[in-house]
Amino acid sequence: MKLISRKAVPTHIISGFLGAGKTTLLQYLLTQKPEHETWAVLMNEFGQIGVDQQLITQQQGYTVKELLGGCLCCSSQLPMQIALSRLLSETQPDRLFIEPTGLGHPAQLLEQLTELHWQRSLDMRALVIVVDGSRLHDENWVRQNLYTDQLKAAQIVVISHADCMTDSDQQIYFELKKEFQAYVQDWIEAEHGHVQLKVIDKAQRPVLRKIQPLLKLQQHQTLDENVSAVKQLPYHYVESSQGYTVAGWKLPKRWMFNFNELLDLLCAQQDWVRIKGIFNTDQGWKSFNFNPEQFNYKSTEAGLDNRIEIITQASHDWFKFESELLDCQLKDE
Repeated sequence: MKLISRKAVPTHIISGFLGAGKTTLLQYLLTQKPEHETWAVLMNEFGQIGVDQQLITQQQGYTVKELLGGCLCCSSQLPMQIALSRLLSETQPDRLFIEPTGLGHPAQLLEQLTELHWQRSLDMRALVIVVDGSRLHDENWVRQNLYTDQLKAAQIVVISHADCMTDSDQQIYFELKKEFQAYVQDWIEAEHGHVQLKVIDKAQRPVLRKIQPLLKLQQHQTLDENVSAVKQLPYHYVESSQGYTVAGWKLPKRWMFNFNELLDLLCAQQDWVRIKGIFNTDQGWKSFNFNPEQFNYKSTEAGLDNRIEIITQASHDWFKFESELLDCQLKDE
């Protein structure tokens, strides 16, 4: 559907894990609409019965639409594109809010909405992730991959239920801010979703991430050959944000590593801010969580793949590290 040519609409993605308080925050943001403006909301429910739309009272000046079934972050883009195009053309809003399901990956949605097709229609604002501060002590909840992936995508994190946080929650919140300092620009503590629009109305910060073959594989490509982006394992990526560099590797699950050699390699690294990884080793699956104060590692459940991420503010010889990492792999006899 062809979009009407007009000024790009300021567009906010309000995401977060299940039950974090996204809709409560959205309700409060909608109360701040100037009388002369028209606002629109696109909500995504994973199931086939919409509930959230009923919580947002339909009032003059803004329109709420739901996209049911599946996740608009990672399912086929066509339903989302059709729903969003219709909402923009029929409503012609002055501001747009998108609330994806709590089971979604907002980074993928943001990637879709910053494609060339949407750049004349949408002015993407800072990606907001809502986190329930009163549940930070629940390790089973906060250690899920989806939860950490959402935080890595965030430019702004809103801590909901801040008034209900225990001492344990406060301590974990402090550690969380340190862990994700390379990703999150602002942390906002909110009670009952009370956040002023002007606080989150910031331009979306571009994240430069290159997902490419392993550095060793790239050496075999000719100088004239462009290094293509990849999605399949194994691959290496580097991204830069706020003065930090994040280098990561994802390797096939079937690859097994020598635990002692791997531990020695990680302990030998210098000038880093954070090292996190999970590996299939000859002593079982192990997770590593290093910060400058302590080196933590423990047995864990099998992961989807072997992976490691290093955050640094200094230059590193990533080729050397990758070569030493691959040397820790146990080769088939």
